[in-house]
Amino acid sequence: MRDFDKLWDYNHAEETELKFRNLLEEVQHTADLDYTSELLTQIGRALGLQRKFDEAHEVLDQVENSLANTAPRTRVRYLLERGRVLNSSGRKEEAVPLFTEAWELGCRCGEDDLAVDAAHMLGIAESTPEQRMDWNMHALTYAEQHPDASRWLGSLYNNIGWVQVEVGNLAVGLDMFERALQFRQNQDRADLIFIAKWSVAKVLRLMNQIPKALDVHQELLMEIEQGFNPDGYVYEEIGECLYALNKQAEATPYFRKAYDILSRNQWLMNNEPERIARLKELSG
Repeated sequence: MRDFDKLWDYNHAEETELKFRNLLEEVQHTADLDYTSELLTQIGRALGLQRKFDEAHEVLDQVENSLANTAPRTRVRYLLERGRVLNSSGRKEEAVPLFTEAWELGCRCGEDDLAVDAAHMLGIAESTPEQRMDWNMHALTYAEQHPDASRWLGSLYNNIGWVQVEVGNLAVGLDMFERALQFRQNQDRADLIFIAKWSVAKVLRLMNQIPKALDVHQELLMEIEQGFNPDGYVYEEIGECLYALNKQAEATPYFRKAYDILSRNQWLMNNEPERIARLKELSG
């Protein structure tokens, strides 16, 4: 099996790492160097998502040492995953040239899906909204023109939407999130539909369309109650909607639930401490 992406569960990186390690043990004596090297890049990625950055780099060092004897595709995979680990550990400036090389090499050798992956990562890692937008648009154009990369369209609509929100173009952002929602509905992926609905509703709130936003978030709350895992972001948005409607007493328990969950998110604690502080204050 060469399509490692089908083994991924991005919400459970530790379990995914174990899948890849078990597969490596099964095939390491029979598979070719490209296969095992690509597999190692995915183990590195799984470690990075667990914030085990030193271990991730050690695994990727093994791949780097064999690159002279592997195909271009393997190098693209390596560049992507080394870049992702650097980006996740706050070393964006070091990640950008790796993603750029992965994009250029992926385009040259016909690895369309991986090329768009690299461009979409540049749309996350670059330092300014303008640069991020440029790369997201490069990725979107390429994905629309290359069917092998079309699976990226939903993610790209989402990423472009957030860049537009960041620069204040809320109406354009909403349009992108609605496109993402339609794409996810066509995929029939409940988890991704959930995220797309949340994004639409968040921007509706930012546009001061509070009742419409609250309706969508309450739909998501029903999905949580029917079996989805508790989602701190949904509780946070319901709290914000109720607070904006001057229903502070109703908002408080939602802020409390949001704080209980999101205060355990180390990335948010490190990167958005003021957001966590606000939730704590409003949670009573």
